[in-house]
Formats: sequence, structure tokens, C-alpha cells
Amino acid sequence: MQEILAKGSRWSLEQGYGTKADLDATEEYGYMKQADPQFVSHTAVARGKPQLGTLGAGNHFLEIQAVDAIYDEKTAAEFGITGKGQVTVMVHCGSRGLGHQIASDYIREMEKAYGFEGLPDRELINAPFQSELGQKYFKAMCAGMNYAFANRQMIVHWIRDSFRKIMGSDDGMRQVYDVCHNIGKLEKHKVDGETKELCVHRKGATRSFGPGREEVNEIYRSTGQPVFIPGTMGTASYVMVGTNESEEKSWGSTAHGAGREMSRAEAIHRFRGETVAKELEQRGILVKAASWKGIAEEHVPAYKDVDEVCRVSNEAKLGKLVARLVPLGVVKG
Repeated sequence: MQEILAKGSRWSLEQGYGTKADLDATEEYGYMKQADPQFVSHTAVARGKPQLGTLGAGNHFLEIQAVDAIYDEKTAAEFGITGKGQVTVMVHCGSRGLGHQIASDYIREMEKAYGFEGLPDRELINAPFQSELGQKYFKAMCAGMNYAFANRQMIVHWIRDSFRKIMGSDDGMRQVYDVCHNIGKLEKHKVDGETKELCVHRKGATRSFGPGREEVNEIYRSTGQPVFIPGTMGTASYVMVGTNESEEKSWGSTAHGAGREMSRAEAIHRFRGETVAKELEQRGILVKAASWKGIAEEHVPAYKDVDEVCRVSNEAKLGKLVARLVPLGVVKG
């Protein structure tokens, strides 16, 4: 676990999970150098140990999809998307219970140190970045990111393994990109005309850097980085590409999903998982989940319209539309 927290996807590669090309197509090349495992609690490590290589609950998923539309053929080709009907696989998951525990541990420490009087929500508690507590949390969070990189890399390896067993081959299953979400990163941006180093927090958001940024992986530096905006198990997901305009408007950020329209409790009250699964099957979408409750929570009406979300992102130039993907088979954590 200490090696995983320190090395990220590099650990996965050393253990035979994935390829060097996967790391070339992973944000930060799959490794946060600021990570320091000593600031991750034993409780967090214990929670993360049995969960490595798993999706997790909630809106986390693995989808087998088909390309439904291509809006930017040149960029799509750069990403390996070659035409309508092409099969793709999209994975959405993160640092599991380990990341949740890191956040809980440091929220508690920040409450003790600074209190949260005057804040609208206790989870907005914070510490000065350069303070001892702020630095400990940042280094622990980076370790959580490394765990997430390793976690997704193992899942990608097993996806290829599964396709090879069933289809007889995994030829062409190259990783398009592994992009982070729900994190804070040190980046340089212009503030009132002056370039400053900032800690940019993206919660419910993902990075969308355009062409030329040195942080963008070399293979995508001329196009801008790939951006993924998933919908729900019954709607489309989108591949977009980062823009230079997004750096001016949102410090290089756009949405990381459709976003919920109703609470999980309301969705469970209104929908039955068994019924939802049958409805989706009639539309040619197979769904497998750990529980019927999990399917009910994620039913289409519980989310905003992903087509509209991506239209707005495209028109605001926070991300440029590349391709639309529709689900064929869905695994929910």
C-alpha cells in the first residue's frame, strides 16, 4: 500500500497491470510527485487495501459503449475514435474508501485547528495552503490520487483481459485518457493579468486544458487534453477536448458529469431497480449492479440532461465536442 500511494500507476505497471502507453495517456503520467504516504492514516490504508481494483458504489460505473456521433473528426482520430458504431469502454471511479477517509481525517483536524463558524457547510472547512496542516493534507490527497491512478489502471488491465477471453482478442483497446476529478492541483493561471501559482480545486469538475499547455501529456499537447462527461446508464456520454478559452474563463475546467437532479433518497423512493433494469433491457442496454437499490439511485430522471450540459459547455467554449457515446452494457459498483 505504501508503494501504491507513492507510485500510482507506476506501481501497477511494475506489477504487470497495463502498458507504458497507458501511462503516456494518463494525467500526470499516473503519478503525483507531491504524494507522501506518511500523512495517510492507518484507517485510510486499511479501508483502501481490500478495495484496490474495484469500482465503488454511487455513480461509479464501467460502461461498454458505441460511438453514436462524431463532431470533430480530426480530433476524434487523434483520440483513436474512428467512426460510428465503434465500441469503447468508459470507467468512472476514484480512490474509494481510502480517499473518503483522507478527507474525513483532515476535515476533523481542520475543525480542531480552525473551526468552521461562519461557513455555510462544515465540509468547506479549510487550512492555509502553506500551513503545516495544509501541506500534510495536500500530500495525503496526492497519495489518494496515486491510489486512484493505480486502481483505474488495474481495472483497465482486467477489461482487456475480459475482452481477450470472450472475443479472442484485445487488439485496438488502447487507453484514450485517464483524467482526474474531485481534486486540488497546483497550476499557473493569470489573475488580473498576472501569472500566479494557484491551488485549483475541481469538485464536480474536470480539467480541460487546451493546446500548448505544458501540463498536457505530450501525445495530446497539439490538440488539447481529452475530457469525458458521462451521463447516466440510460443516456449518452461525451468525449470533448480542452480549449484555450476554458483557461481564461474557468482556469481550465468544465463539468465532470451530468450532475444529479434529485437526491438518492428521492430516487429510491420513486423508482424500483428491477423495473429500471427491465426498461433499459428493452432499449438494448444491459445493466448489472451490486444491488437493485444502486440501480434505482442512478435512474435517468435522477440526473440532468447530459446533452444540454455538453451543449452549454461547448457553446461556452469550456470544452469542445468531439464524440457522443451511447451505452450497450453497464456495470455499477
